[in-house]
Amino acid sequence: MSQVAILKTSPRTVFADYHRLMNLAGYQQVIDRRADTALKVNISWHFFFPGSSTTPWQMDGVIRALKQDGYDPNLIHACHNRTVVIDAHLGERENKQLNVVEHHNLRNIHLYEGEEWIHIRDAVGDLTKEFLCLNEVYPGGFHIPKRFIGENIIHLPTVKTHIFTTTTGAMKNAFGGLLNEKRHWTHPVIHETLVDLLMIQKKIHRGVFAVMDGTFAGDGPGPRCMTPQVKNVLLASADQVAIDAVAAKLMGMDPLSIKFIRLAHERGLGCGDPREIEIVGDVDAANENWNFAGPFQKMTFASRMQHKIYWGPLKKPLEWSLKTVLAPWSYIASVVYHDSIWYPLNAKRQMACVLNSEWGKLFRNWETLTPDDQGFASVGGDGVELKRVGLQAFLRSLGIIGTAIKEAPEFSTRHRKTTTTN
Repeated sequence: MSQVAILKTSPRTVFADYHRLMNLAGYQQVIDRRADTALKVNISWHFFFPGSSTTPWQMDGVIRALKQDGYDPNLIHACHNRTVVIDAHLGERENKQLNVVEHHNLRNIHLYEGEEWIHIRDAVGDLTKEFLCLNEVYPGGFHIPKRFIGENIIHLPTVKTHIFTTTTGAMKNAFGGLLNEKRHWTHPVIHETLVDLLMIQKKIHRGVFAVMDGTFAGDGPGPRCMTPQVKNVLLASADQVAIDAVAAKLMGMDPLSIKFIRLAHERGLGCGDPREIEIVGDVDAANENWNFAGPFQKMTFASRMQHKIYWGPLKKPLEWSLKTVLAPWSYIASVVYHDSIWYPLNAKRQMACVLNSEWGKLFRNWETLTPDDQGFASVGGDGVELKRVGLQAFLRSLGIIGTAIKEAPEFSTRHRKTTTTN
């Protein structure tokens, strides 16, 4: 029977709770201490937005647990992917993930910088014949990071909704790391894509584990323009389907009504039926229902347009352009909307209800606090003070637009081919 561990937590006990959580979920039976272990960081927005990206205490808690249980820090590294609309280097600073990596003196690997990528058929062989959609999306195949083969991976997602997949968590966290170019080509078949990627992970990784942070949780048109809430829960599992199912149930949704969970469940890649999942830890927490509205009730202008392009009336007139040299129009449009307009105008108001929470205070004062083995005896007196709002956020977005154009695969094909075939 698949197992998911869940615990209630607080800043005072967050490190002890992460350690207990991971062991309740049996991570030491999954993560081979002889192999390199990638901590797959989630950055859904380079700007700080509660619930959107891996929290510093999530990353710190996992690293402390690994070290406490005798895992060699020299075999642990942070792992980042890049997208044309998210600046991973800015994101790891703004979300204070880099602080944690440097504190523990770990390697910090950006998969798009100097890493070798290998063709999928060379990596997984005949498994490609079982893919639901990726052979049709990429007739010539695609590349994955060579370093992933034989590595452990621990995913670090958060509990939140998503405008494409209803919810997002452990399975979706593999998306950026395993598809190196033109990931937007998979959006019309995103649910099938996540199932294919899970099959790949099971083939290439020594061990696959997920630790999900629900101290903040995001409801609404995620993974960015959400309404964050404080929920004080942590989840962990070796079953990527089961942990996503339990998170979906917490948010008030039927997991098997979410296509990627149902497809993975039907193919025996994990358990998506909460009735068949063993809950360990705080059973009462697992029975909560947060009654989230979900991603589709209050969609932003951008999310409505994306749905129309991939599944609606704009599919025929516009989707073709996303597979040509014209595709960067969509990257620029996304950055302009989210970073130049929505965040400067709405972010502070949208997250106001959680900025002065204990977690908000912990985030603001992260660099100045001294924790003990359990967590933080004090989190400081002030909540998060947003610096990148209004004009400052708008001006920073102009640089992100430049990065989106520069890194667009349509404009950098020669460079990418060189780095993926060495």
